[in-house]
Order: sequence, then structure tokens, then C-alpha cells
Amino acid sequence: MGQTAAVSAFLWITVVSLAAWCWLLLCQGFFWRTDVRLPARREPASWPSVCVVVPARDEAGVLPASLPSLLAQDYPGRAEVFLVDDGSTDGTGELARELSRRHGGLPLTVTSPGEPPAGWTGKLWAVRHGIALARARQPEYLLLTDADIAHAPDSLRELVAAAGSGFDVVSQMARLRVESRWERLVVPAFVYFFAQLYPFRWIGREGSRTAAAAGGCVLLRTAMAERARIPDAIRHAVIDDVALARAVKGAGGRVWLGLADRVDSVRPYPRLHDLWRMVSRSAYAQLRHSPPLLLGTVAGLALVYLVPPVAVVVGAAAGSAATALAGALAWAVMAGTYTPMLRHYRQSLWLAPLLPYTAFLYLLMTVDSAVQHYRGRGAAWKGRTYTRPDAVPDEG
Repeated sequence: MGQTAAVSAFLWITVVSLAAWCWLLLCQGFFWRTDVRLPARREPASWPSVCVVVPARDEAGVLPASLPSLLAQDYPGRAEVFLVDDGSTDGTGELARELSRRHGGLPLTVTSPGEPPAGWTGKLWAVRHGIALARARQPEYLLLTDADIAHAPDSLRELVAAAGSGFDVVSQMARLRVESRWERLVVPAFVYFFAQLYPFRWIGREGSRTAAAAGGCVLLRTAMAERARIPDAIRHAVIDDVALARAVKGAGGRVWLGLADRVDSVRPYPRLHDLWRMVSRSAYAQLRHSPPLLLGTVAGLALVYLVPPVAVVVGAAAGSAATALAGALAWAVMAGTYTPMLRHYRQSLWLAPLLPYTAFLYLLMTVDSAVQHYRGRGAAWKGRTYTRPDAVPDEG
């Protein structure tokens, strides 16, 4: 009798999970679709000037694969690159100068801002320094891009043309590296979960309050940066790209975010430890260091991602066809919504049924992020430790 009641209760939990997946499929901005690419481009009669700001700390390992692509931009207007060496110890600044001498292309200025003052993350302090130098050139646009991002030769041209459609921010989610076994398992899911939280279609819709950007590639109108007080207004933001987008929307600006075809991150994450560190560094901060939000997130992840495969096993073992069927349907919807992202990353579709396992890893990363926070360890980032709960920078 007790076993029957337990199976019946689990059936209802599974039905709730299936209902959640039906809602996500149809009512969450079609987040699972990967066709949100650069909006219609309008080439201006006169191309505006652009300054590219690249914050860099200990990036000598990736600069040879990324910086030459920026210097080689085929842009009809005036463009200049400012690389801000944020206290690197690996020769990042000198390597950047050498790459400029070797490859030529756009003018490059390498500068250093010194140690960030209290209340600033190192990355945003470097961005502030770069923007201050760039403003002397009076550019109409700023391209904020990370040191690990490689751009196709027409990337800047396409971004500026897209901004001509009336956007103050045009941002592209760079295609992350998926070469190691762990990258193939974890990275596409990272972008999938991000799109689930911030559906791209909602971000670009006029009047929508949903705001997000991808810090590796953000074209920002300079006048809007001044109106929204970027980066001062977000100087200790946990996830600075999302904070930037919110500040711009709060100032009355329009934001667009979509997937990139020819903007790629060259940063490797060969081991699970590397990916774990990337996620756990800011996962709990994303939840505003709130225990109730943490418990709700863990429960939500378990209900949506873990219940379906467990229901299939429990239903089969207990002879409950209804439980197994409801679990299988929810699992099928889950895998189906993940398939477009796997195609975008050119990965095997056999990874789709493994999404519950990947989600379980993200659940553990989130819990670990909270554990590290309460142990008072802060967040380590390229040799710096941030003890403030609101001072955890993005990778870059």
C-alpha cells in the first residue's frame, strides 16, 4: 500500500515536470531555437568611427589566436584598438605590441590602468581605463571584446551595420570551444541554460524588460555609454555583461543579443575542473547570495531535469506505465529542445539525452559556489581574490 502511494505521488511529480517542459517549450520565448542571428543590416552612407577596448590579464596564451583577427578587421571607417593590460605577469602587453608589429592592420595602443581601487573589479577598471582613452578619439561606437575572442574579418562591419537598425547595444554570443570531451558535454548546455534564463527574442523586443549581453562581443553606442554611466554604474557587478544590458535598458536604450556564426572564443577548458571553476565562480552570485533562491534553484533543476529520467526507471521498476510514459515524454521534450543547440555547435545529437546528467553537474557547481561563498574564500580570478560578494568578474 505504501509503495503504491509513493509511486502515485511520484507520478504527480512527473506530471508537473512534463507540464513544466510544455511551458518551457511554448512560453519561454522559444529560447531553444538558434535562429536569432544579427538583425537586418543597414550600411551607413558614412561609416562611424569605432574604438575597440580589450581588457586583458595574463592572456599571452590566447592572444596569438585572437588579437590578429581584431587588427585585421576590414572596416570602411576609422577604427582603433586599445588593449588594457590589467597587471599581467606573463608578458601580455609586450606580446600584443609584437603581434601588432608583425601583423599590422588597425592601430593598437597598449596601456595599463594600475591596480583597481576599492569597489571595482579588475576587468571593469580596465574597461573604464580603455573607454577613457577611447573617448579622446570621439568614437560613435565602442566595441568591448574579451582577449580570447577571435573575430571574422567583417565582424566589426556587420555589428555596426546591425546597430543601424536602431540598437544601442548589439552583442553576439561567441561560439565557445568544444574540442575536449568535457567541453562537448558542458559548453553547449551552458549557452542553452543562458538562453533559457534570458530568451534572445525577448531581449531584442522593444519594450521588453529582459536584458542581457555576452561580454565577449558587445558593440555599444558611445552616447548611450555616457547616458547609462558605463562602466561606473556597474563597477562591481557580478555578471558585468548582463548588468551592462540592464543599465542600457534602464536608460531607455535598445539591446540586441543573438548567437554568433563567426565570432569564436579560443579559450580552452580541457578538464572538468576548468569548466567547474568557470561556472562556480559566479553561480551563487547570480542568485544574489540568497539561500532561498539557492534552494529554489536546486529544487527547480531537480524537478525539471532530473525527475524525467528517474521517472522512467521508477515507472519501469514499479510497473507504473503512466509514470514511465510521463517521464519519457518530458525527457523527449527536453532532448528535443536541446538538439538545435547541439547542431549549432556541430555536436553529436546523442548528447541530447545526456542533458539531465549535465544539468546535475551544473546543480553541483551551483551548490559548490554557495559553499565557497560561506567559507569566506571569495572568488579567485587570474591571481586576484575578490572577497566582496558583489565583486566577481566574468572571464575575460
